[in-house]
Amino acid sequence: MKRERATELLQEMLDRLDEAERPLDLVDEVHVFGSYARGALEPGDLDVAVVHRTDTEFTEDVVSAMMSGRDPMAGMKRALKGNRRGVQFQFNQNDNLPEGSELRLLWKRGDTRAVAAGRLQAMKVNPAAGRAPRDAMINQFDGLDRWIPLPVRVRLVELLDAGGIEIRRIELADAAPTSSVAVAALARRWKADSPLRRSAAAAVHYAEESGMASKAVWVQGQPLGPRRDQYGAGALWINLGWYDFDQLVYRLRQGAQCLEVIRPTRTQPLHALHLTVHDAAALPQL
Repeated sequence: MKRERATELLQEMLDRLDEAERPLDLVDEVHVFGSYARGALEPGDLDVAVVHRTDTEFTEDVVSAMMSGRDPMAGMKRALKGNRRGVQFQFNQNDNLPEGSELRLLWKRGDTRAVAAGRLQAMKVNPAAGRAPRDAMINQFDGLDRWIPLPVRVRLVELLDAGGIEIRRIELADAAPTSSVAVAALARRWKADSPLRRSAAAAVHYAEESGMASKAVWVQGQPLGPRRDQYGAGALWINLGWYDFDQLVYRLRQGAQCLEVIRPTRTQPLHALHLTVHDAAALPQL
């Protein structure tokens, strides 16, 4: 992306923030980081970090989106950028961004349009600043990083580099489980056309084909079978769209495996990361 186009995207974003239409009335701060903030002439994607509050309506919308397999932050993204492409957002993740991200404040609640425009203008061109490499990237993330939040990538790479885990990338077959119990359990939770149901079915089918379905399988926080006490050694946790990711290390330390379906979708290919323990002693203490 040329810097001029990135600047235009930020100017349009400031216009929308100035209007403060729902849900932008919840936004407190907007920061720019990455190549654009460093002054690159061709920054690639525009990296934007947003700090926002929540309320009951917003929370209900997020939960509804998650239950139907949609991006829970799609409404906020659309309000900030319209239908423009090329912007990568991080929401309420400033403390979890990689060291050296160099956040530059663009806008904060109470700013006039002129004040925010002045901050944007102060982000000067630096011809020596090239496009930054994508942070926390490994081969398993290649082509999928836009659907793997940066803090998630950072955490997984830390665990991998420490020798604690192994990461295997899988393209799931678009297939249903053979177990009638599993089919019935998924049907009770989601409608037939739900991307979550399609993704869960493909993940359970993978577990069956891999010989893991005879053990305890949990899908989106719920067991497929009747027992709720088999969640540690030998269990497989299937998570859709990074559900309960903050529980990853705890589950791995208990001897479980995790299958993270990266982007639940109705029609597109389903990619997953199969996370297993390599050396439990290298996992962080809880």
